Amino acid sequence: MKGFLEDANYSIGLLDEGATLADVIDNCIYEHTHTGKRAFYVGDLGKLVKNNIQWQNVMAPIKPFYPVRCNSTPGVLEILGTLGVGFACSSKSEMALVQDLGISPENIIYTNPCKQASQIKYAAKAGINIMTCDNDIELKKIARNHPNAKLLLHIATEDITADEEMNMKFGTTLKNCRHLMECAKELGVQIVGVKFHVSGSCKELQTYIHAISDARCVFDMAEEFGFKMNMLDIGGGFTGSELQLEEVNHVIRPLLDVYFPKESGVNVIAEPGCYYVSSAFTLAVNIIAKKTVEYDKLLPSGVEQTRNDDEPVFTYYINDGVYGSFASKLSEKLNTIPEVHKKYKEDEPLFASSLWGPSCDELDQVVENCLLPELSVGDWLIFDNMGSGTLGEQSTFNDYQRPLIYYMMSFSDWDEMQDAGVASDTLMKNFFFVPSCIQLSPEDRFSTAA
Repeated sequence: MKGFLEDANYSIGLLDEGATLADVIDNCIYEHTHTGKRAFYVGDLGKLVKNNIQWQNVMAPIKPFYPVRCNSTPGVLEILGTLGVGFACSSKSEMALVQDLGISPENIIYTNPCKQASQIKYAAKAGINIMTCDNDIELKKIARNHPNAKLLLHIATEDITADEEMNMKFGTTLKNCRHLMECAKELGVQIVGVKFHVSGSCKELQTYIHAISDARCVFDMAEEFGFKMNMLDIGGGFTGSELQLEEVNHVIRPLLDVYFPKESGVNVIAEPGCYYVSSAFTLAVNIIAKKTVEYDKLLPSGVEQTRNDDEPVFTYYINDGVYGSFASKLSEKLNTIPEVHKKYKEDEPLFASSLWGPSCDELDQVVENCLLPELSVGDWLIFDNMGSGTLGEQSTFNDYQRPLIYYMMSFSDWDEMQDAGVASDTLMKNFFFVPSCIQLSPEDRFSTAA
């Protein structure tokens, strides 16, 4: 069946209405405590269904193309495939993953701004024609290796982030678009649309107004060269918040209706990544070592010491770190706060603490400073919103073990899939029933993603 791998090595736990995500995590921790304390994820695939319904309610008819790099685990890709979501791929391996789902080439776009020639050839052989481009060198490379390519010109946006830096790393200027069209005309390469991207950290929704206006200018420019443009990609940057989605839609909808009305024949697409998966995955990690440190060494630079010198300060080492699930911590702030799994009293004292990965590397700091009750080796910490940028290819540094993945879905979410017309007997083979209020043995539990 389209959307499901015949040899996928995983299962999805179908929870009755009495079972919750917390029950699943408790059961997994119970199992791991007895079989080896390995970090693990619990993925609520029902969140993908809910988020897709929300997208259709707020953003339709803008079609989502999911960036595979955000989370390429098989459960995610297969559920999204059955929901009719397209895929934005940045490498040959991602294109192959999506092709194995039976997704048609028309529903795949190749978005890497710096493509290898061999991977352009792979896309050509696979019939994946739509790809992005933002400079003449890339354009010539594509012309040599993929004569049937259909290009989206990636234009830059004046995206002011919290650090007040322009987002000009990728994307070309309006002035340079004319030069690229001249080159494309000479090389016989088709240009069929425009792409832009607004970062999720951008607080100025006016950026969308400027970007859509610029895109309209590029479409008008293309008419002069005889290009038939039919696609606008408004990129990603959708955080997963319904409020943010509605705010973006409120800004872009009037502009799209004016500049790219339905009768224009322009298909508007987007690349929501973390929107779909961030909230769907929870990570559980185990404390493998602990030590007491001097408080002034724990404090971030520039922060004054305000505590009692007699209070202990703790450093905890966990069995996952920046060379694994927290890799994004190297380039951006962690957007989740650790929660203690074990029960503790409300009036129990909290101590300044830091969390480090298992590598003993100076870069492997997961949380610089947080307040936690005193914990012991063997205790568990829970991190929510860990579905994006955490489950790709990971390092084997220091014998790092990839976390196991346990998939689940509630009956109500399964019913939503049936109502959407994407459920089938083939899909049902991936599910098994998980009653509430039981402890699952390793034989009865979820299979894990390889």
